[in-house]
Amino acid sequence: MHEEQVVATARTNDGTEFEVVRCADEWAVRVGGMILMSSSAHHSEEALAARAIERAAEANTILVGGLGLGFTLRAVLDRVPANAQVTVAELLPSLVEWNRQYFGPLAQHPLDDPRCQVVVGDVLALIQRSRATFDVVLLDVDNGPMALSHPRNQRIYSDYGLRACRAVLKSNGVLAIWSASPSARFERSLARAGFKVQVLRESAREGSRGTHVVFLAEPSEV
Repeated sequence: MHEEQVVATARTNDGTEFEVVRCADEWAVRVGGMILMSSSAHHSEEALAARAIERAAEANTILVGGLGLGFTLRAVLDRVPANAQVTVAELLPSLVEWNRQYFGPLAQHPLDDPRCQVVVGDVLALIQRSRATFDVVLLDVDNGPMALSHPRNQRIYSDYGLRACRAVLKSNGVLAIWSASPSARFERSLARAGFKVQVLRESAREGSRGTHVVFLAEPSEV
């Protein structure tokens, strides 16, 4: 039986505490005593990237909202061309540092890829500064539309946040959103923002019965 170790901690301005936890070869990030992300369950994060890129007409400019443990980013890099530009927006500076210090080997060091640019800050603020910029926008922020770690994260899933996401997509672009659970209410929010939506169930880990949800959204014709 391997013993759990708390390897690092960080606290946000509002007092929320994040912990890096290691048990043998498995890594996790905890917030408020709850697992926010884990190296043992990342199949649905990879599916988030795969499904969106499969659907997109082009995948040359990609925005990944939320770095996590790097699995979504790795799945993107494995599927886009050599000249692609992949921007990763991560609100928590410590999470970027932990990826470089601890998590890099889990997803073959995706931050070292020259196609990747890291922006430390709010993904919604980045989105609001641009229009018709990205072929694909992937959001794996917090626990999905029902924020777990930071109330500020909820704004990206609001009506005005989703409208901003629609505006930042190029024509025929794709927005894909990871969620821990389904939400009919959020589907309606996507529709109000001008998207047609497909809801996909994806295994949390390979062979697992537990599932997460990917909302695959494309702009409706005006």
